[in-house]
This record gives sequence, structure tokens and C-alpha cells, in this order.
Amino acid sequence: MTAKALPTVNPDRCTGCGWCVAICPPHVLSLQAHGDGRWGPKRAVLHDAAGCTGCALCAVRCPFGAIAMAKVGTNAAGPAGGG
Repeated sequence: MTAKALPTVNPDRCTGCGWCVAICPPHVLSLQAHGDGRWGPKRAVLHDAAGCTGCALCAVRCPFGAIAMAKVGTNAAGPAGGG
């Protein structure tokens, strides 16, 4: 089954709390450090778009409104933070 929408992460709103990663059933989201080297603020990243079911649990659970679902196959650019 192909997802009809994929999560897009707004890095300005993402705090790296990890709620989205914890609730994701197919485990396609991860936290990655942004900045110099391995250290820096963590942000959620969709690391496996093909494995995403489009369930939107991540977007619903995000307490900071950092995740929105974007339709697949539109003229929009790929998902932000899509690694």
C-alpha cells in the first residue's frame, strides 16, 4: 500500500521531543542531530518514505504542530526533512 500523504517536518517548530518517533507504527521517523558533527539540536526526520503508511499519527501527536501531512504526487517539492 502506498501512502497518499507523507509527513513534513517544520524544523523551526520541531523541538526533538521524540513523541512522533515513539508513536510511528512503521518506525519510519527518527531523531537526527543537526549542526556540526554528531552534536547539536535533534530534529525529527522521515528516513523511510517508502515505508510510511500515511496514518498521520505523528502529526496528530506532535505537541508543537511541527508535522503536517503533504499529499504525494502533487507538484510540491518532496517532504521537508525527508533525509
